[in-house]
Amino acid sequence: MRVNEQLLAAWKFCLSLRKGDWELDDYPIAMREQKIDPDYTERRFQQHRYAARVVNWWTLSGTGDTRQEALLALKAHFASMKAERAKTGETLPRPGTKVPLQFASQERVGIYSELAEDFTHRVLKLDWACISDESSLWDFHDNRTNEELVAKVREVYAVDVSDIQSARLQEIFERIATTYKSK
Repeated sequence: MRVNEQLLAAWKFCLSLRKGDWELDDYPIAMREQKIDPDYTERRFQQHRYAARVVNWWTLSGTGDTRQEALLALKAHFASMKAERAKTGETLPRPGTKVPLQFASQERVGIYSELAEDFTHRVLKLDWACISDESSLWDFHDNRTNEELVAKVREVYAVDVSDIQSARLQEIFERIATTYKSK
């Protein structure tokens, strides 16, 4: 399977040399049927039978209950990605090439490195976590709400963060740090 995907990627790369503005059809696409866990219920994430992804671009994918739904989700994700890159002046990667993972900045959470470590242990109940400026409470559970973690923040730090709509950790750290400074 991987060899076939890489051959398709090489073919799409060669075809991409003829133009510079690519659409999803110019990219190599792989489709996979996934197993559904019948015991997985009452969670935020929905299971889907099919997953479609662009070969070598690991963050670009779509899922659905049918092959067609997965492809439609992939098309929507691609359109969103293309529009976002157009806003920033970035070009799309050439079809068939390997797209490296890009990690979000840690500049803002880095200011609170000691608090982040304490938060990871006491609130998230983890030995360690990779936290970026884009990380949120949503990244650390699959429940339908953040209520459990918001309550834990209130218990551990005596700070209410329920009004932070984004649930971004850097905003939560800022609130905790500000509250402790004012005490």
